[in-house]
Amino acid sequence: MTVTTDAAVFRAALPDGGRLIGLDVGTKTIGTALCDAGWSFASPATLIRRTKFTRDREQLVALIAAQQVRGLVIGLPLNLDGSQSPRSQSSRAFARLVADLGPVLLWDERWSTVAVERVMIEQEMSRAKRAERIDNLAAAHILQAAIDALVAITLP
Repeated sequence: MTVTTDAAVFRAALPDGGRLIGLDVGTKTIGTALCDAGWSFASPATLIRRTKFTRDREQLVALIAAQQVRGLVIGLPLNLDGSQSPRSQSSRAFARLVADLGPVLLWDERWSTVAVERVMIEQEMSRAKRAERIDNLAAAHILQAAIDALVAITLP
């Protein structure tokens, strides 16, 4: 399947839309979020605690099947200047390993965690609750930004 950073290429791979899953892939957890089939809104979903890749993938496959997901949006952690980082390479490798599950869009996530944490602090959420929720909320932030861009693309 397709792995791309180009939203138009990803959009063309899903001409009829469908549910998407957003992933914030970290070393200890994978934050997940889901959007509706019409690409209107993204919501935090299940946190996957990382163990071995085969087990992580099994959990992801089960979530994708249960939610009838058609495509994946994976956060791409770039450096502030837009260049690749070691974490970028890790996210790209993860994307290649799950590309058989559907088209994959790698989405710039440079400010997602910062934006989400700022909102949680403004809501006076405790550190413990922030730590528990940040990865899924970051995944939702990444997915929402991607679907906002995707709905603006018109297909030929």
